[in-house]
Amino acid sequence: MAGSNEMASLEESFRKFALYGDTKATGQEMNGKNWAKLCKDCKVIDGKSVTSTDVDIVFSKVKGKTARVINYEEFKKALEELAPKRFKDKSKEEAYEAICQLVAGKEPINVGVTKANKVGAVERLTDTSKYTGSHKERFDESGKGKGKSGRENIVDDSGYVSAYKNAGTYDAKVKK
Repeated sequence: MAGSNEMASLEESFRKFALYGDTKATGQEMNGKNWAKLCKDCKVIDGKSVTSTDVDIVFSKVKGKTARVINYEEFKKALEELAPKRFKDKSKEEAYEAICQLVAGKEPINVGVTKANKVGAVERLTDTSKYTGSHKERFDESGKGKGKSGRENIVDDSGYVSAYKNAGTYDAKVKK
């Protein structure tokens, strides 16, 4: 049988995969989706001797009749079921040990997760020096936004017609 250190790392792997993708999970029970992910990520599924169908069948075999999840003991039974199928050339004990080594210490792999891209289109679209037309008016020379004054046409209610050259000179003329 595998060493106690290896069993601890096997149980740790079980907990990590049991928690994966489920915010309500406690880590005590694993659903079929996470079991299939564990088998795929830990290379238990090799596509020849062990397929995803085999993994699903073993999950259904070890779980209770009405249950939708397996606990750690049922998880070990499921690995025992898959071991001779995955390692045909070894004895049952050696195969179980080998499959435990595949799973022990592993974590779920995030495949296909989109990473933020900071260059290219994003940089080009946020470069205020390339803005034209009315959008150009929303930023000052340094590229900092002007806020409300850059977005709205502020109404001049001084009483003068726009573009009048002598605006504000009436009071000075009248006082003379």
